[in-house]
Amino acid sequence: MTGMINRLAPDFVLPAIAGNRLALSDWRGFVVVLNFWSVQCAWSRRADVVLVYRQLTWFPKGVRILGVCSNVNETETEMMYEAESRHVKYPLLLDIEHRVADLYKAETTPHLFVLDRQGIVRYIGALDDATFKQREAKTIYLDRAVNAVLDNRPPDPATTPPYGCALVRQLPRDGAANLSSERR
Repeated sequence: MTGMINRLAPDFVLPAIAGNRLALSDWRGFVVVLNFWSVQCAWSRRADVVLVYRQLTWFPKGVRILGVCSNVNETETEMMYEAESRHVKYPLLLDIEHRVADLYKAETTPHLFVLDRQGIVRYIGALDDATFKQREAKTIYLDRAVNAVLDNRPPDPATTPPYGCALVRQLPRDGAANLSSERR
């Protein structure tokens, strides 16, 4: 994970839910927050509470959020419904074969990556320091990272362990996914 810090983010092209194809390189010139996103993960829902409001203040500052949907067990219809119910306005990209998740070594939903305006990875990790044992966040790492990048400073910390539900890359043999597994 730390091997990506201060390196050019790997480019990709993915379809967005309900249309279009987006390339990460099309977003050069913006600070980009990549959010590995999930329909079913409570930690992903919790992150969207923060991201939906942050988008309102970050957008005029040149920050763009991209959601990457890599869970094999979630359908596009579910994604559209959940995005609407969460008031998500940022693009959600379909990574059905989890190629982008594998490329970025994403482990959880959410798993966040902050890229500077040149496409350099400056932060990788968790939204904040909340965990199953410590439900209330004391530090919002993503805010620190985005603010540092906007101020042309390196984020401190540049990495944190991601926290959330494990990305579902394959279904168990019985067809049911264990969605409750949290990783840190």
